[in-house]
Amino acid sequence: MKVALIQMNSQSDKQANIAQAEALVAEAAKDGPDLIVLPEYWAMLGEGPEEFHASAEEFPDGDAYRAMQEMARRHGITLHGGSIVEKAGNAHHNTTLVFAPDGSELARYRKIHLFDVDVPGGMSYRESATIAAGDQVVTYEVNGTTVGCAICYDIRFPELFRALRDKGAEVIVLPAAFTLMTGKDHWEVLARARAIETGTHFLAVGQFGTHAGGKKACYGHSMLIDPWGHVVAQVGDHTGHVTGRIDDAYAAKVRASIPVHNHHVL
Repeated sequence: MKVALIQMNSQSDKQANIAQAEALVAEAAKDGPDLIVLPEYWAMLGEGPEEFHASAEEFPDGDAYRAMQEMARRHGITLHGGSIVEKAGNAHHNTTLVFAPDGSELARYRKIHLFDVDVPGGMSYRESATIAAGDQVVTYEVNGTTVGCAICYDIRFPELFRALRDKGAEVIVLPAAFTLMTGKDHWEVLARARAIETGTHFLAVGQFGTHAGGKKACYGHSMLIDPWGHVVAQVGDHTGHVTGRIDDAYAAKVRASIPVHNHHVL
């Protein structure tokens, strides 16, 4: 299976972000991937709850929802739609949508772990002020390969990734808007650890650069990591995409060599 990872620099202008995503997906589709992945909050990366809530969509309505459907259909690919803000009743969720090549919705995952952190240096993040947590572990199939869903801060909770592996995930996708402060020290370390401990190909797909009027910054460095923990493809410090292959035979060899999935006692 061939995959493409899209690295964006989303801002507060939803229509501009949709146009940016459409252009990057069209470029990535030229490489003939089976699966294309967008980053977290690709349709709107703002500053406060008001901006995020204003961008929310009640599925299957909404400009971002319809744009993802059309991108999947136009390019004949499975589109893992990073995440956008979903309005469900009185709640808002940070939600991944996955669309099949015919444009039908294939999977929906609501982010479980919310990022409520005071970063050294005075910056505070309160995702729970904007978003309600999900509670479902979600996988889907692409060409016979089981793909698991996670989002950003989820990466710090290995029990979720064990649950995905136990549900048969051979590939795990983590769209993110990882902060520059934590990203430079933790992003690659955590992503490689999750790949190694689960024996999966791990797709860590990030936002890059500043947003919120330059007051916040994302680390980028979107990566495809193999089950041995090697970074086999990566986007540099810019918007764009990278393409790589999922090697099922190599993944099976790694799991046979270190069969941790057979050895859990707790």
